[in-house]
Parts: sequence; C-alpha cells; structure tokens
Amino acid sequence: GVHEKYAGDPRFNFIALPKNVGKRKAQIAAIRRSCGDLVLNVDSDTILAPDVITRLALKMQDQAVGAAMGQLAASNRSETWLTRLIDMEYWLACNEERAAQARFGAVMCCCGPCAMYRRSALVSLLDQYETQRFRGKPSDFGEDRHLTILMLKAGFRTEYVPEAVAATVVPNRMGPYLRQQLRWARSTFRDTLLAFQLLRGLNIYLTLDVIGQNIGPLLLSLSLLAGLAQFATTGTVPWTACLTIAVMTMVRCSVAAFRARQLRFLGFSLHTLI
Repeated sequence: GVHEKYAGDPRFNFIALPKNVGKRKAQIAAIRRSCGDLVLNVDSDTILAPDVITRLALKMQDQAVGAAMGQLAASNRSETWLTRLIDMEYWLACNEERAAQARFGAVMCCCGPCAMYRRSALVSLLDQYETQRFRGKPSDFGEDRHLTILMLKAGFRTEYVPEAVAATVVPNRMGPYLRQQLRWARSTFRDTLLAFQLLRGLNIYLTLDVIGQNIGPLLLSLSLLAGLAQFATTGTVPWTACLTIAVMTMVRCSVAAFRARQLRFLGFSLHTLI
C-alpha cells in the first residue's frame, strides 16, 4: 500500500491512528503535527494535476486569503450515465457557483478533494472546528463547508482557482449518490443558518445566492408535490408548472453548454429529475 511504499521516505510523515475516527479528527491530528505555512487537503480517491500545488500556492501568496480550492472533475466520468451527469454537476458547481462567489472573495465551501489552507489560520480555528455539535452530538458531516465558514468568520478570503484541476471518483450508482447528496444537503442547510450573520456583512449577492441554493430545491420539491396532489385529486396535469420548470432547466443547460463550449451540457437537464 501507500504506507509501505513511502514509510521510509523522509519527505513523508505518516500518522497511524488507533481506529477510524472520521475525517474531522484525522484532519486535526495531521494539522497539529504539520509545520509548513500551507496545508493541502486531498481526499484519498483524488488525483491532482502536476501543477495544482503551485497554482494554489500562488493564490495563497495574498495574506488575506485563508483558503483556496481547485476545479473538480470526475475521474470515472465515462463509467455510467450518472457519472457523466455528476461530472457536469461538478463543472457547474465550480465554474458557476464557486467562480461567482470568488468574485467577492467568499467561496462558501472549499471542497475536500482539493483545498489549500493557511496553517496559521487553521490552528487558530481548530478548537471551534473540533467541538462543533449538531442536535447535541459531535458533528460527523459537513467538514469542508464548516471549516470554510470558520475561515470567513475569522476575516479571511476564500478563493477558487479554476486552473488547479483535481479528478475525484464519484458514485456510479444512484443509492450511494443520493446518500452523499443527502449528507451534503444537511450540511448546506445547517451551516447556512450558522453563517447567516456572516452573510449580512459580506455582500447582498452572496446572501441572495446562498438563500437561493437553500430555497430552490425546496420550491422544486413543493411544486412536484403540489402537482402530484393536483393530479391525484382532479386528474389534471399542471402543464404550466411543468413547462416553467422545463424552460428554466433548458435555459440553464443552454447557458452552461455555451460557456463550456460543450453540447453535452444540454443533457444535464436529466439531473433535474434526480
């Protein structure tokens, strides 16, 4: 394994934890043993482009920047129709959502597969990060988003570097994908509430953006339930609502196809159903 291959290499320092303590505690153990100016977080199923560290480190030369993330792609994109959709989802999340937030120096979630942090800032936030609780229990999800929000609350900028590309393995079956999305959604809703005071002091666009991220899926779900209720009680199809959702989806996918210069993004409309 990796440990056997690099254990004798003086450039690496492996920390063997007694048991699987979860991502958060493993991160904290590594950060407290680290000594560099910058800390790079990489998930175990992620492959970095050769210039990723250089490109992220260049962004971190600005002392006001506390964290920076790279662009994510699906390394197993060609496996199934689902992995192709997720690859497009990642492109949109990075090059629309994160890129827009970066214009204000406030990327709301530096994703775990490829994120660089300023170590001095991390060390000052570790106690808050480690002791986060949710519904009375130690939190075991949403590490990336919470750590990013702590950075923003501490007054640091968070950035997106599209040239720093990382490829990560994504779920190729619906069950694992939906469980992953549920976990991420819980984190988004929870940490949005925690960050609401922060948003007010950043920018009105960011406030609207984050509120839209949270309300949009709920409105879509409400529309679907209302449509099913109408069909069940009256036997009629709510064509106006269906057409509105279809048009909004196609406009979004058409803009993405134009910006990416790739027609495959028209197929991302299937993701609305998921």
